[in-house]
Amino acid sequence: QVQLVESGGGLVQAGGSLRLSCVASGNIFRIDDMGWYRQAPGKQRELVAGITSGGSTNYEDSVKGRFTISRDNAKNTVYLQMNSLKPEDTAVYYCNADLGAKYNGVYKYLEVWGQGTLVTVSS
Repeated sequence: QVQLVESGGGLVQAGGSLRLSCVASGNIFRIDDMGWYRQAPGKQRELVAGITSGGSTNYEDSVKGRFTISRDNAKNTVYLQMNSLKPEDTAVYYCNADLGAKYNGVYKYLEVWGQGTLVTVSS
């Protein structure tokens, strides 16, 4: 069974930093785009940052210059370094990946989500 497991969330004061990690596990034979999304209370889920298998990145405007997405393809892991955090960054952060995996001998291409990790930034 393929799964994404996030870690690194928590409570931090405004101006502080956190580093989120997300590890993909299972019978995976390829991972293409990976990304971090977030959902604040009462708001829709939004893309925070994305990264291709080749390392190209894109960011939501409000996090540019503060957040950095990176990945370690050998470890099937994507990271989100978050600096200069603001109270408005408070949300549940979700990892996402487009990947190929083998289920019962069948090769499938899937979009997979993690369970989410809560980031709370106090003012």
